[in-house]
Amino acid sequence: MVANLELGIQMNHQQFAGENKRFVRRYDYDDGWAVAADLQVDDETVDVDVVGQTAIVVVEGDKRVSEAELDLPGDAARVDVNNGVLSIYG
Repeated sequence: MVANLELGIQMNHQQFAGENKRFVRRYDYDDGWAVAADLQVDDETVDVDVVGQTAIVVVEGDKRVSEAELDLPGDAARVDVNNGVLSIYG
């Protein structure tokens, strides 16, 4: 944790989302924040809409659709999904 603080990173919030309670972490930086969640799915199956300070994450599987809402600490500037990891930056 000391190395993270030296870089100006402070992880201070956690939440769980979705019906299988995936772990979500929030990182605070000097000039913004990031929310990250390992969705463990193919990138093409993920759709994210941001409304205000809420991210609505929809994952479409072969036989079902899962939806989760994430509380964001502010307005989102960028949303990425890479290798099944959702990253939202503000």
